[in-house]
Amino acid sequence: MMRRPGTGEMSFGGAIDLVVAMPLSWLPLIADYTRFGRRAGDTFRGTLLGFGIANIWFYALGAIYGLAAGGGDALLTSALAQAGGGLALLLVLIDEVDNAFADIHSAAVATGTFWARGSVPILSAAFGALCTLIALAVPMAKYQNFLLLIGSVFAPLFGVVLVDHFVVRKRRIEAAVLADVRGRYGFSGGWHLSAFIAWAIGIAAYQAINQWLPNLGATVPSLVIGAVCYLAFVSTRKAAYA
Repeated sequence: MMRRPGTGEMSFGGAIDLVVAMPLSWLPLIADYTRFGRRAGDTFRGTLLGFGIANIWFYALGAIYGLAAGGGDALLTSALAQAGGGLALLLVLIDEVDNAFADIHSAAVATGTFWARGSVPILSAAFGALCTLIALAVPMAKYQNFLLLIGSVFAPLFGVVLVDHFVVRKRRIEAAVLADVRGRYGFSGGWHLSAFIAWAIGIAAYQAINQWLPNLGATVPSLVIGAVCYLAFVSTRKAAYA
């Protein structure tokens, strides 16, 4: 079983993009809770070990099952059919309720950080309804397209975030003025346009690489492109005001 030859349907870089997309999408949710940690080192090690071990186990089981089942676009639907069809799907839905709740709450809290008038309960209900509609429209047998979509969103996003925190701000955050819309974190009416533009360029780069250079893999290049663009925008703005 483990010696099954590859079919060449997917490049190594494309496979890496699929594997990385899911952990990347969970990082904002993780940050919602790790920000309450007492020591940065303990928080980092706990996240690395807990999240890392869980993902390695998760993907290892998926790879083994994929080899055993023969793979293909219908792998997920065939797995559910073999495990009992509707009953298996019901068990999956029950198991995923806590994940869905955490994701929706995280999206509502994040949105509330730049939209002060937004109510977290109302935003949660709105995001829940929106995500339900999206889930109904996404074919289960084409789940990899969804993973590539969220990968294109989160990979360049973290390129921007990492450069902003470690290079631009040198790990210094003034928490007391974060909510002040007229303070140093207020930017342009609450929107950091340079960051959004760099993020958009990174998303476009991810999609372009995935479409025309799939062997390269889009995750790392788009992260670097988003980071470099953001740093260039910030440096240019500082030079203009110098």
